Amino acid sequence: MRVTLSDTPILQTERLTIRAPQAGDEDTLIPFLMSERASWVGGGSDCDLGKAWRIFSIVAGHWVIRGFGTFVYCDRASGRPIGSAGPWYPGNWPEKELGWTVWSPEDEGRGFAFEAVRAVRDHVYGELHWNTAVSYIAHGNKRSRALAERLGCWLDEDALPPYPDEPTWIFRHPGPEGSA
Repeated sequence: MRVTLSDTPILQTERLTIRAPQAGDEDTLIPFLMSERASWVGGGSDCDLGKAWRIFSIVAGHWVIRGFGTFVYCDRASGRPIGSAGPWYPGNWPEKELGWTVWSPEDEGRGFAFEAVRAVRDHVYGELHWNTAVSYIAHGNKRSRALAERLGCWLDEDALPPYPDEPTWIFRHPGPEGSA
């Protein structure tokens, strides 16, 4: 029996289907989490299969606990998972976050994350009625910083980081009136 997060929204863009995580995503997500490319998001070369599965389970469970969560964005034509983007608000986060990942190096630089985050940002402002969002980006993650800037975000020096001892750039997203 396959169980799904059946009452979660599905967003569409020109190239992407943006949906909740589901069984089968682990085939693409877990290798990403176990790679050095995931060191910015809790994975990395020291991430074993057990830790990768726990991260995947946390992402899926966030939907149940909060009523929203990180989406998986997929190629609209093939259904192939490309990465994740979405609202994130665990218990210790000072503010609601929009985060993103691109799971394969072959998909980087093609505008998929930009397209997904814009659609998700419109969703959280319109459907979840958020009035602000931040993105917590680890110092040194230049690709994510560049994407935040491309999304119209600005560095918010007054915002609090989720982990005060870890150097973090905190980017503030344009509000609902300026997100489209």
